[in-house]
Amino acid sequence: MKFSKASVGLVLAFALLWTARATGDSLNCRSVGNWPFGPWSFAVALDSARALAFLGSGGGIYVLSVSVPAQPVELAEIGTRGVVQGLFHVNDFLYVADGSAGLRVISVADPAHPVEVGYCALPGYARDVVVSVDHAYVADDTAGLRVVSVSDPVHPIEVGRCATPRGAWGVAVDESYAYVADCQSGLRVISISDPAHPTEVGYYDTPDWARDVALAGNYAYVADEGDGLRVIAISDPEHPAEVGYYDTPGVAYSVVVSENHAYVADEDGGLWVISISDPEHPAGVGHHSVPGWAMGVAMNESRAYLADYISGLRIVSVADPAQPVEVGRYDIPDLACDVALNGGHACVADCRGGLRVISISDPAHPVETGHCVTPDLANSVAVNGDYAFVADGDSGLRVVSVSDPEHPAEIGCCPTPGYANRVAANGDYAYLANENHGLRVVSIADPAHPAEVGHCDSASYAVAVDSDHAYVADGYSGLRVISVSDPEHPVQVGYCATPSCPEGVALYRDFACVADYYSGLRVISVSDPVHPVEVGYCAMPEGARDVAVSGSYAYVAGDGSGLWVISVSDPEHPTEVGYCATPGAAWGVAANGDYAFIADYTTGLQVYQFYGAGVEEERSTPYALRTTSIPTIVRGMLELPPGKPGQSTAGQSLVFLLDISGRKVTELHPGQNDVSRLGAGVYFVRGPGSGAGGQGEVHKVVIAR
Repeated sequence: MKFSKASVGLVLAFALLWTARATGDSLNCRSVGNWPFGPWSFAVALDSARALAFLGSGGGIYVLSVSVPAQPVELAEIGTRGVVQGLFHVNDFLYVADGSAGLRVISVADPAHPVEVGYCALPGYARDVVVSVDHAYVADDTAGLRVVSVSDPVHPIEVGRCATPRGAWGVAVDESYAYVADCQSGLRVISISDPAHPTEVGYYDTPDWARDVALAGNYAYVADEGDGLRVIAISDPEHPAEVGYYDTPGVAYSVVVSENHAYVADEDGGLWVISISDPEHPAGVGHHSVPGWAMGVAMNESRAYLADYISGLRIVSVADPAQPVEVGRYDIPDLACDVALNGGHACVADCRGGLRVISISDPAHPVETGHCVTPDLANSVAVNGDYAFVADGDSGLRVVSVSDPEHPAEIGCCPTPGYANRVAANGDYAYLANENHGLRVVSIADPAHPAEVGHCDSASYAVAVDSDHAYVADGYSGLRVISVSDPEHPVQVGYCATPSCPEGVALYRDFACVADYYSGLRVISVSDPVHPVEVGYCAMPEGARDVAVSGSYAYVAGDGSGLWVISVSDPEHPTEVGYCATPGAAWGVAANGDYAFIADYTTGLQVYQFYGAGVEEERSTPYALRTTSIPTIVRGMLELPPGKPGQSTAGQSLVFLLDISGRKVTELHPGQNDVSRLGAGVYFVRGPGSGAGGQGEVHKVVIAR
């Protein structure tokens, strides 16, 4: 069995994702919208008749015209609430295995204007999906195989399930059987003659982890990680048996079969073309390397479409199977590491992708308006006036004009020693936290010609500034207070130790709120900068990476544990008042009012609203939802207390049931409401608009089976 850096990286990435899910769903927070694109490209699907490709990218999907393979053209972007793991297209519908967000159904009848029309919550983590006749078969990881009726795509509903021993990762079906790639337990054969009662009838335990499966004739072809492609005879489904194999050099992650060849996405091994004209003796005949990791593959005639984990879509001609050659590509965004706000726009530091400018004028529908490439790794961004200041790793400080959000352009730069990790800007100066090369002070009075004017050698990982001091999270042991009253001669004047690794800092009145990776949020009084002292803390799951303050609330980017909202109105007793799991890993955060904007690493920009502070019941409201009168766990029927619902000007009820993402599921009325068709999970009842901002009261309920 072979191991690779790719597989180790994936294990770590998946561990982060599962950590977020294990943290819980949400408390007093809701997902408002997102621009969820990032480097996790696992899946690609094709509409050959219309020359369309659907490419997963983090939590989003790009709809691409590939009528000219050398020049794919983006037609539309689709945002989802999870991480896109699997895609299947049929009859103008795109079925999405969306990780923790279950199964999503998207109409692509008009590819330039795709619309999500239905979804089905699932208990596991949706990894793959195929559709046959009126049913979708979902490989739902630890929840096994789930069978969802899609006879009405607007209302998909789970009708059957079959447990598998380990983790259902890939699935393929024929008329009577579903074949599930079940990680450590190999290939499972499940009868689906009665979709409501799928039953395992046979299995074959492959030597490594079975990740994907494709069918051709009497054979199943299994992508078996470090042990390559395994060929399994399924002429007797109750007794599948391996008859041949081809050991690819990388990590076999996905497979598709076309005519006499199997095409294997081999992670860091790229694309492998394997002859299966003799299934008992498969033979490698061609190979094509990719810049990152080949994770998904689809075929159309003589072209293979690869989902490259890092670099997006690669279109490879296999007209000569022995000499595959790339003929086209479509690049995707990189890792969202930090975010800063600039009026109606968010500036996102996108690592290798540079700076991205996202319109947030409608927080429910963020849209990228512009992009500026930087030379190295865009780790952090601060905005001052019409300029974004980017901490760009080994290339120092980059100054980008964002006066025209559709055409951001670099106008100046200042190389600095060491590695520019974080940046803050105040007045005529930018402050770079350059790790072991300390705090660098750069004059930005002339943005086109920034120049370093001073530095302080204390370790610097993140920084916040006021008029006279820089507050530096040193990444190792504590908060350092540096006087910058004379920017040319910054000097450390105070220090306060923290229990672990401080990675972010924000100011609140006379206090510094420090994101201390393993020990949560630490609140440090800096009223006397020479003698800073911790006055309070709030523990949280490990992963406190960044913090922003809005009002009396600290919004903490908690890495794999998502967004955390902590009241600091009493600095000596900071208290958790809200949280929300994010689909990726929360690395950076900015806040404005009750909105938090998360740089979610692999899933772009996520927008959340904290409503714990602003929703209050008013005595004069004619209809009020009271916590004690609404059940918290319901089965089949959700009963609301009697009374008159609020009425809109159109005379419609303003009492809604929302899903966990904040999307309206249905209107509710007093008395019994049938919710039996909805998937199990967490929902919210939102009452008439009597609360702050007219949002109305929000109460969480759990719909159980």
